[in-house]
Amino acid sequence: MSSDHAIRSIAVVGAGPGGLYLAISLKLRDPSLDVVVHERNQADDTFGWGVVFSDQTLANLKANDPETAAIIEAAFVHWDDIDVHIHGRTIRSGGHGFAGIGRQRLLTILQERARSLGVDLRFQSEVADILALDADVVVAADGLNSRTRNDSPEVFGVDIDIRTNKYIWLGTRQSFDAFTFAFVDTPHGWIWAHAYQFEPGASTFIVECTEATWRGLGFDGMDQDQTCRAAEALFADWLGGHALMSNARHLRGSAWLNFPRVACSNWRDGKVVLLGDAAHTAHFSIGSGTKLAFEDAIRLAGALTGGGDLDDALAAYEIERRVEVLKLQSAARNSTEWFETVDRYVGLDPLQFAYSLLTRSQRVSHENLRLRDRDFLTGVERWFADNAGAPPTDNPPAPMFAPLRLRGLTLPNRVVVSPMCMYSAEEGMVGDFHLVHLGARALGGAGLVFTEMTDVSADGRITPGCAGMYRPEHRDAWKRIVDFVHAQGSRIAIQLAHAGRKGSVERPWGPRADQPLENGWPLIAASAIPWSDEDQLPREMTRADMDRVRDDFVRATVWAHEAGFDMVELHGAHGYLLSSFLTPVSNHRTDEYGGSVENRLRFPLEVFAAMRAVWPDDKPMSVRLSATDWVDDGLTSADSVAIARAFAEAGCDLIDVSAGQTSEEARPVYGRMFQTPFSDRIRNEAGVSTMAVGNIFETDHVNSILAAGRADLCALARPHLADPNWSLRAAAELGWRGQKPPVQYLAGFAQLARNLEKQQQAGPV
Repeated sequence: MSSDHAIRSIAVVGAGPGGLYLAISLKLRDPSLDVVVHERNQADDTFGWGVVFSDQTLANLKANDPETAAIIEAAFVHWDDIDVHIHGRTIRSGGHGFAGIGRQRLLTILQERARSLGVDLRFQSEVADILALDADVVVAADGLNSRTRNDSPEVFGVDIDIRTNKYIWLGTRQSFDAFTFAFVDTPHGWIWAHAYQFEPGASTFIVECTEATWRGLGFDGMDQDQTCRAAEALFADWLGGHALMSNARHLRGSAWLNFPRVACSNWRDGKVVLLGDAAHTAHFSIGSGTKLAFEDAIRLAGALTGGGDLDDALAAYEIERRVEVLKLQSAARNSTEWFETVDRYVGLDPLQFAYSLLTRSQRVSHENLRLRDRDFLTGVERWFADNAGAPPTDNPPAPMFAPLRLRGLTLPNRVVVSPMCMYSAEEGMVGDFHLVHLGARALGGAGLVFTEMTDVSADGRITPGCAGMYRPEHRDAWKRIVDFVHAQGSRIAIQLAHAGRKGSVERPWGPRADQPLENGWPLIAASAIPWSDEDQLPREMTRADMDRVRDDFVRATVWAHEAGFDMVELHGAHGYLLSSFLTPVSNHRTDEYGGSVENRLRFPLEVFAAMRAVWPDDKPMSVRLSATDWVDDGLTSADSVAIARAFAEAGCDLIDVSAGQTSEEARPVYGRMFQTPFSDRIRNEAGVSTMAVGNIFETDHVNSILAAGRADLCALARPHLADPNWSLRAAAELGWRGQKPPVQYLAGFAQLARNLEKQQQAGPV
């Protein structure tokens, strides 16, 4: 299709909401267009129940076509509340602003509106060859099972991820006054319902569970009627005597499904353009399929009728929409995975469980919940503070300002200055720079300040500028810093490490940044595998090497106690020496220290146990782990949980959960809080306290992570480099007066709090 070809005719394949709304939007913009919609089914065929709209979706419709939006809105059933039923309790949260409409009613409205604008609707019109349609542009809006997409998977770059849970769309005459999540514990595992009213006396009722539970309950051997009867018995407490119904009578046997996440790298092939579910899908648990299709339709209609170069317009359409789709698919992935791993969370207190559910996609944050339902969030904060042992108060602190007790150590808040290498020591000796650097973060109100990675031997350093704890003078230099941090009311932990195969390189700045030292020291590692082709080849460690390294860690631990540190952390992440044992990407040993995860754990656990034996019982210890390698054939989810559990059983009080940096082949998936899911998994599967790290930079991030039980502490690195007073600023922003700045800073803190309060009262500019 040439870019200067005038578009006079457009064929749409598929008369679902997206296809119909595109036709309407096209005719609104250019009534002279010849728009034909082909649909293989009859006009009144539909295989769904209700459609959910958010307030934002309706606003988009009003801006595009007020008349259609008004008709749809008049047919809505509105609700504001979400109810979560679990363990015999009901937790209600308000302010969510949703509405439901029957799918058939919605289709009827759109069909009537399309006809009134002159759209040619052709039902029971099977399109065997989409390219043969006599139209300038053909839009494939043929849904989740798009024949257009599936016939040309290479052209469209199709990627379909079949999710693990089983689900079924059912309906009922029961009316729900809130969006309802009902969780039922059975001998075969948990099963739950997503239920919402879409018209008076009619509700959608989606049943979901793992495949193991589905098989255990016998659903794999039931037809649709038997499934409805069995589900009625499971959810009788919420159905009020009403039956469950299936309208998937076109299917033989069971109507249970596995959700397919569809993504296409290309949405266009010549004159054919994909729209809605044909191009992308988002899990039903965030109710976004119709939203995405409508927004696609609005933007595509503009591209097709905007004049100018059509190729450029369609490219711009795809680029713009792809960004929005990826955002929603990311949120949907988070939501999907929450439900796929719901066993992690059912042991939480019902209030925390509900909070976790509400914030699962990361689209709803802590402060957003405050705007929606202040009483609900205050209840969550009060519950969290009470369980943390905070003093009773009418105005409970946000979770980040609740204390945390680890053995005999009580942290005044849960904000942590993450370990950050400064490469500014001399022969391992820390000095004035480190005093000011770490002291400033303590003055800034963080509950716990970590040293940078501190090496237990000279040949365990990354660079000549790395901090050390391998000479008595190092202990004394650290004590000066520890004493200053304590004087500011903060706590301080030391992270002990050995660089292994990543050592003996230049500092990460200057003309030879990160390059191997010209006269460096020899390296050791789990296996004789260099970090990169440019780096030095390490020697595979012998048992004698292991003994020496273990003893170096023990000596450093003893000196850390003598220096007054409150906690010691063993660095077992990021490809350094102990990490090189833990991950199969760098451990290729054939002896008792290689192979299975139990063998790979053997030496790191030996080191930890030796450290724990000389570290006081009333002081906590932590271990930093890379929970994934971000490479194929690397650490598995089961591995990382098993490793964390083993350290916890050996006396570890906290797992500092990081990820990656174990291989140059790693392909991380970045984003907000991108490593938090690993902390979540380890905390709630291994049953050990965790610290979350990784692109956490807002107070909302910290409070959401903590309140949902995804971690017990949050470590911030770069935000603390940019603002040493991050915690004080957060307290002022949140109106928390329990955070006590140094007396020298009181006036400045009070001024900041007043200024922020005025800004909040004034609202957005």
